[in-house]
Amino acid sequence: MAYGIALDIGTSGFRCQVLDLDTGKTLASSVTERHPIPGMNVIDHVNYAINAGEDVANGLMIEAINNLFASLGVDLSKVTRVAVCGNPFQLSLFQNIEIRDLAYAGKNMLKNLGVVSPPRDGDIIPASSIGIKGMPNASVLIPPAVTHEIGADAIAMLMMSDILNEKEPCIIVDYGTNAEMALIKDGNVYTGSAAAGPALEGQEIERGMLAAPGALSAVESTDKGWRCYVLDDTMAAQPGDIIDPLTGNVIEEGPMHGKAIGITGTGVVAALYEGMKAGIIIPPEIKTEDGLLHVQDGITITSHDVEEAGKAIGALRAGFLTLMIDAGIWVEDVKKAYMSGASGLYVDAKKAMGIGMVEPGARKIMQFGNTSIGMAREIILGKITMDDLKAFAKKLKATHCMFATAPAFKDIYSIEYSIWCSGMPDTEYNNMLDIYGIKRLPEMPDPSEIEVKRLTVRDLPDTENMIVKIIKTGTELSGVLENCIGCRKCMNACPEKALTISKENGRFIARIASDRCAGTACKRCEAACKDKVIKTSELRINASL
Repeated sequence: MAYGIALDIGTSGFRCQVLDLDTGKTLASSVTERHPIPGMNVIDHVNYAINAGEDVANGLMIEAINNLFASLGVDLSKVTRVAVCGNPFQLSLFQNIEIRDLAYAGKNMLKNLGVVSPPRDGDIIPASSIGIKGMPNASVLIPPAVTHEIGADAIAMLMMSDILNEKEPCIIVDYGTNAEMALIKDGNVYTGSAAAGPALEGQEIERGMLAAPGALSAVESTDKGWRCYVLDDTMAAQPGDIIDPLTGNVIEEGPMHGKAIGITGTGVVAALYEGMKAGIIIPPEIKTEDGLLHVQDGITITSHDVEEAGKAIGALRAGFLTLMIDAGIWVEDVKKAYMSGASGLYVDAKKAMGIGMVEPGARKIMQFGNTSIGMAREIILGKITMDDLKAFAKKLKATHCMFATAPAFKDIYSIEYSIWCSGMPDTEYNNMLDIYGIKRLPEMPDPSEIEVKRLTVRDLPDTENMIVKIIKTGTELSGVLENCIGCRKCMNACPEKALTISKENGRFIARIASDRCAGTACKRCEAACKDKVIKTSELRINASL
């Protein structure tokens, strides 16, 4: 008997499945709660790797992956093949190869730094050579990139969806922290990647969480109140309570009463849609007596949550509108939209469209699951070979738009930000587009005019009858704080409760749960220390204390 493992290295966390290579049967599935490198997006991860050292960042990833594989409950010595998928940043960190060519723009700057781009044209390496434990006979298969911006995750999105065979213009978006997207027109591919952040996956939301048992995943308005839906132990959404969103009072108890512990990104999207439709939410304000939107079991949505979700939604819409401008078409020309990734599969597509997450000209929406792990499965089963991937990457003619430097993206995102975070009425949207010389958006279609087709049941294949294990990465960064006085202001300033300060043998020790740390975008702990004795980039795994 031989096993293969499919691994998706996502920006918000890792997912893996172990398969019997003889039968193709899925034996177990595990996911991490979060990404082990401090930060909430790929830019944070890269900044951390550059500041703390690529070896440190790689060590965090490999330790998390070893913990993840150990949780599968199979004899890892029988694993002969591991196929991994992710964006170029994540795969480079995984391989512990140069990342500065991805992080910095401009050939002159890279030349001055002495940076030489490593090949990213696919590789097969021994698992033991990169620190993966317990697999002496396993090889790791790493798919190629098209360019340094268009990686294996984008190849998976295009290959697994078969979108390249579409005859009419269409768009596909992987709804994740990094939000890869591609617009297809006349056989040409226009790609981009919007740093949407993790809010739509339940992170950076006050009561937010990734999908797990006890997560509130949807709400639906009824004539009695809002019906809430909560994930059970098999990750299936079950009816919860009907509540009054203005007060949180329970109108009718449901089977999942008392079992909600947080809210997922899909739940936030549904709550935003229903709240805005009812006039309870006028971004960023919540028009209730206590300024909170109430769902089941005391879980609430705050104005800050509205802003965080709105910034992610704004990045998405600015992204696909910018691609259309690059392609010389507009929203009325793109009538089909593909949604991939966990959030893209599980979210109510019509509600997502109602708040701006889907291309506004779409009349048909196709929902996919996790295309990255889907392609990794195909690779380990031999249905897609490395030669197939290299040939696909070579023939794929794609134009990549760097949103960070695209004027249209900047202009459209400024409008989105003004609406979601500064209270500008959405009736001003088209007037602002006029100012920027961008074509107006048409009126949104009635939901009854939109056809939605879900092409898979679960984000992770073959998990209908198994419990998906959700693990903490178990990775800790630590170090001695010289000249620390033990005031713990740094610890109290951490919004994620990732930092602890303890006194041991007369010295103060800092310990950070790396997966909970918000990274370079936060550093509130460092700002709170008047003597500047804590520097998170200097903490290490298994530090000698």
